[in-house]
Amino acid sequence: MKIFTAALAGVLGACVLASAPVKAAPYDPFDVNPGEDYYASRPYGAPVYGAPGYYGQGQAAGSTAQAQVAPIPRELVPFTGRYAPGTIVVSTSERRLYYVLGDGMAIRYGVGVGRPGFTWSGTKTVVAKREWPSWTPPKEMLARRPDLPRYMAGGVDNPLGARAMYIGGTLYRIHGSNEPDTIGQAVSSGCIRMTNEDVTDLYERVRVGAKVVVLN
Repeated sequence: MKIFTAALAGVLGACVLASAPVKAAPYDPFDVNPGEDYYASRPYGAPVYGAPGYYGQGQAAGSTAQAQVAPIPRELVPFTGRYAPGTIVVSTSERRLYYVLGDGMAIRYGVGVGRPGFTWSGTKTVVAKREWPSWTPPKEMLARRPDLPRYMAGGVDNPLGARAMYIGGTLYRIHGSNEPDTIGQAVSSGCIRMTNEDVTDLYERVRVGAKVVVLN
């Protein structure tokens, strides 16, 4: 089951761009590109994996498994970009997501982004939010990976993780992950991947209609 779950998580970043204003990368469901270093920074409410309430790979709430330090703790940082409070700004080169607070500050999160050749850029909006989202692989993915399930209910083993925010005009999402060790890497084919703790924190802040700016 763990091997199968890892395979699902590895393909989840493969989302197909649906509108012309965004510069889309070629479609590819195989999105794992390991071996890149993470960065460490001063924590801002940094989560601890394995702590009570952590919903991670194969773990349930209240698990007493050995804790792991978050690969990229979120932090409160100065932010000088000219974006309105509530805007999400993703820097694919930094592998960081900024939630703009205003007054020259933002919350910065580590994210997994599209691997080389599978990045995109554009300005969109959040059109929907889901808790513990289900997953239905697109037909293009199933054509290349017929072993994948046609549908997967939301839960701890679902590679979309604990929360998902759907980016309008695309099939891309900002979503959680059951592979927290991939955060900070170029691992997807377009989706923005976060730890379950970080995506839950962001989810509570973001409203439907929020602007999403992806900088390539």
